[in-house]
Amino acid sequence: MPTDVADSAQVEHAAERAEAELGPIDVWVNVAFTGVFAPVSEIEPAEFRRVTEVTYLGYVHGTKAALARMLPRDRGAVVQVGSALAHRGVPLQSAYCAAKHAVQGFHESLRCELLHDGSGVAATMVHLPAMNTPQFDWVRSRLPRQAQPVPPIYQPEVAARAILRAADHPRRREYWVGASTVQTILGNRIAPGLLDRYLARGGYSAQQTGEPRDPDQPANLWEPADAAGRRDYGAHGSFDDRSKGSSAQQWASRRTGRLAAAGAGTAAAAGYLAWRMLRRAGR
Repeated sequence: MPTDVADSAQVEHAAERAEAELGPIDVWVNVAFTGVFAPVSEIEPAEFRRVTEVTYLGYVHGTKAALARMLPRDRGAVVQVGSALAHRGVPLQSAYCAAKHAVQGFHESLRCELLHDGSGVAATMVHLPAMNTPQFDWVRSRLPRQAQPVPPIYQPEVAARAILRAADHPRRREYWVGASTVQTILGNRIAPGLLDRYLARGGYSAQQTGEPRDPDQPANLWEPADAAGRRDYGAHGSFDDRSKGSSAQQWASRRTGRLAAAGAGTAAAAGYLAWRMLRRAGR
């Protein structure tokens, strides 16, 4: 059901139709987003607004549509698909990072309310690393070179398995997928100022390939990139040869819980990351 999630009436209509044709909604996953690759000074106010309406308010609209049906039944799960960038802003993606930070705050407030009410409805959040999806071929970009995910890059199947896991076990507060996500979140907690300098030095080049950006590439900011039905972009992006099909951290997290998976080894990794940022910031 093609739906503009920025429009709450369209989201409500999609929920009504889903229940009419398929039965009660057990799981609702919010994942739709858009963005702009550009410095803050080059992003128009209307573009900031649109990214916020899709990437943040789209989650609000979806969650409210789900809750309207789940709360009276006292069961169901809402899964918010987040990002390491919900905890740590990076250059050239200010609109997207801000919207994901907003989703994080929204999720925390909602979770507190559900716990206060003793509700049978659960909400969880899945924070993803860099993914090999088609977004880099259609997100609006004003960069001189082609946008790319910052390595390590994971295949979309890794995200799909994590989201399915979260839907099956929604009582957990949040899931961190990939060692890079764990390092980013913990590194930002330990040494955010150093991470500022680290990203200032390398964040621009890390998000671009060596190839010039195609000036004719589509942009899905205001409408779908395939609005005319000319192309199905599928799930995979252009970086299959550089992407991982599994995550050791995700495997460990499923078996031992986040504290064990992100324990001593992750603390050591975060310490190493801080040390590396110190060296680079000092150059």
